[in-house]
Amino acid sequence: MKTALSGIRVLDFGRYIAGPYCAALLGDMGAEVIRIEKRDGSEDRALVPVIHDAEGNPGEGALFLQMNRNKKGMTLDPAHPRGREIVRKLIRTADVVVVNLPPQTLVSLGLDWDSVHAINPRTVLTTVSAFGSGGPYAERLGFDGVAQAMSGAVYMSGTPEQPVRAAASWVDFGTASLAAFGTMTALYARNATGLGQHVEGALLRTAVTYMSQTLIEQDVLAKNRVATLNRGQTAGPSDIFRCTDGWITILINGNPLFRRWARMVGEEAWIEDPRFASDEARGDNGEVLSARAAAWCRTRSVAEALDALARAKVPAGPVLSPQQLLDDPHVNAAGFFAPVSFPGLADGARIMATPVVLSETPGRITQAPPVLGQHTEELLAELGIRGEEAESLRRDGVI
Repeated sequence: MKTALSGIRVLDFGRYIAGPYCAALLGDMGAEVIRIEKRDGSEDRALVPVIHDAEGNPGEGALFLQMNRNKKGMTLDPAHPRGREIVRKLIRTADVVVVNLPPQTLVSLGLDWDSVHAINPRTVLTTVSAFGSGGPYAERLGFDGVAQAMSGAVYMSGTPEQPVRAAASWVDFGTASLAAFGTMTALYARNATGLGQHVEGALLRTAVTYMSQTLIEQDVLAKNRVATLNRGQTAGPSDIFRCTDGWITILINGNPLFRRWARMVGEEAWIEDPRFASDEARGDNGEVLSARAAAWCRTRSVAEALDALARAKVPAGPVLSPQQLLDDPHVNAAGFFAPVSFPGLADGARIMATPVVLSETPGRITQAPPVLGQHTEELLAELGIRGEEAESLRRDGVI
């Protein structure tokens, strides 16, 4: 099968999610991706462990399995002088270098833009940091939850008394996706210029972008909104409601959807009611709409409510537990998951497949995540480092 990125080599110095998942997406599309880890493994290798040894010690985790499919694994200390030379040799072979570390750390490891560009002018350097360069927070460390909190997203979730962070790492995954988009664009531009460029992603920049409608409204109108749990504030009804055997969400935007919902619940008079004449008005009067929707749901099962909403062509869905999602017939029929094998997992694991589908050059998961240092000798041999020279690197703590 054809692949979009066949012949592209990616060096992945990433950690946790944003860098590694960017590289994983490129690998899904056919790039050769080399994951470069510390000699004892990166911190993210054992996050949310799903494998334990005979003594109960944690091994590889769920995030590692998801982030590192379709990659070769190499151990290397890039801070060691001999390790720095290997990094330079690898960069000379690379089309893309992905790394998510603070700017000064990049400089100290020789992975900053000036260093990479001097070694190989055709290489695209994709970096991800918490806050991006150019501001007073450039050197600060930060994770997904920090960006969520600073963007206004946490403030606008939960209640004024209890802000709530999302369980999903949407900032990390969003930044990884945008970084992959930027990397692909830079590779496309290289076809014309012959030169790589620096692609910079930042967690806070992603989070601010995803919160843009609230931030723009605040900038223009100074609404000073506060959190209202799950009830939407700019349209309605938009909320989560209890049925007799579970929960569902109903999300309505636009007059046609509102009219269909009002007729379905027997409130046709509300179609001409000025309180509900627009999305803005319905958001302002959302408590009334949520109360009516809650009363309608309270007497119905999840299946009954969703069936009625589907017949009325009103957007709605069930609130699923993780296990219910894993068992969902649509998710399984549509191929949302892909199986991978890994030592210690007798039945393997299902990881999320490439989340965007291409008709002619689709992303594929063809290679299990690497065990620690699985391909180190193979990759060194490609650089002409074999035998005693390779063994001396191991003795010196370079690999």
